[in-house]
Amino acid sequence: MSMSVGDNTGSDIPKAEINVTPLADVMLVLLIIFMITAPLMSHKVKVDLPRADPNTKPTTISVPPIDLAVEPDGTLYWNDSPVSDAVLTARLRAAASSNPQPELNIRADKTTPYRVIWKVMQDAKGAGMVHLGFITQGKARNGSGS
Repeated sequence: MSMSVGDNTGSDIPKAEINVTPLADVMLVLLIIFMITAPLMSHKVKVDLPRADPNTKPTTISVPPIDLAVEPDGTLYWNDSPVSDAVLTARLRAAASSNPQPELNIRADKTTPYRVIWKVMQDAKGAGMVHLGFITQGKARNGSGS
């Protein structure tokens, strides 16, 4: 029997081995980066935060809205009582400074000129009113279109 000492089992075939050296280098660099940045993620100022109780309901204060009616001739009604421009401005300022601020609902006749409504809106804005709405008549549900 003869034995060959050399490796002639296909030495021309490339070996399929994974080189893990670059992977280890990348992992070490990431480890160093995380070791440096982890202490920076903590907060420097310690604050004792309040705990929320899930069983309690938030208290909301409901403020009735202000109904401001505007007639075509410019007559104004604050909650169905007539007011002048000076009284309106004073009441708007008082309402704007209250907390929570009520909503101002403008209810104008459909024949009221826009300049009158625009003046009321500008007065409300100048007084500091933030919540402004318009009251309109909805479409009739029975199809009569009234």
